[in-house]
Amino acid sequence: MRSIGIEVEFPKEKCESKDCPFHGNLKIRGKLLKGRVVSLDPENTAIIERRYLKFVKKYERYERRKKKISVHKPKCIKLKEGDEVIVAECRPISKTKRHVVIKKV
Repeated sequence: MRSIGIEVEFPKEKCESKDCPFHGNLKIRGKLLKGRVVSLDPENTAIIERRYLKFVKKYERYERRKKKISVHKPKCIKLKEGDEVIVAECRPISKTKRHVVIKKV
């Protein structure tokens, strides 16, 4: 296993995927995001939902917003719907995937 540059626990299982930051050669860069797993339907993909507050200047208050993001799920990390995860930005893996799951909270 190689270090990914972030202090996270290494998964106990081993995978042979080249798109795994722990066992493959996928490099992590950019921001870390936190979200909740909404769907696991596509293979090797998880759909996470981020909830955040946006300040509206006109009304001088915050509004709640949410965004769904497609992320790559390595086979060595086991997830189920409703799990809180931390994802990291990486190179584009497919048309819509630009993040990878690195930790289950």
